[in-house]
Amino acid sequence: MVDLGNKPVIEGEKVILRPFKDEDFPFLEECLKDKEVLKLTGSNADFDKETILDWYNTRNDQTDRLDLAIVDQSQGTLVGEVVVNLYDEKNHSMNFRILIGPRGRNRGLGTEATQLIIDYVFKETTINQLTLSVFAFNPRAKHIYEKVGFVMDSIDENDLEFDGEWIDSINMKLTREKWLDMK
Repeated sequence: MVDLGNKPVIEGEKVILRPFKDEDFPFLEECLKDKEVLKLTGSNADFDKETILDWYNTRNDQTDRLDLAIVDQSQGTLVGEVVVNLYDEKNHSMNFRILIGPRGRNRGLGTEATQLIIDYVFKETTINQLTLSVFAFNPRAKHIYEKVGFVMDSIDENDLEFDGEWIDSINMKLTREKWLDMK
């Protein structure tokens, strides 16, 4: 197991990754209700505010996962989140996911946040690999993942039904060895 109880503050040029704060909730709600976020994550907008607030208020206490707010340095507001979770003991790996809301798109914030969290995981933990899944109708995210070193591992065909069509999920991975080679 990996202990992720220490919640770091990671500063980049454009973003800061940090633990969640109470004042983040209106911006989180905006992200979680955004049509593009809902589509690209395969989620729905039906959620209870109190349940979501309770969920985010417990993220900083978790030792088996790392959930951090992505804060746009130019605006000082939350624009998304990065998450490292789902420890796989057999492969000594964890899952990575990122969500960027409407205030954070098309400015390189997601790319920088992705690189920052990957660097943190491989520098500060013993994890051997990060995995992720991206829906086939999200080529922008797939391109970013490839840019930072993820490679396709497998495809889950017809994983999500969206607007009457079945969408494949592309499973990708980044090993510590590949990450080191890119440094």
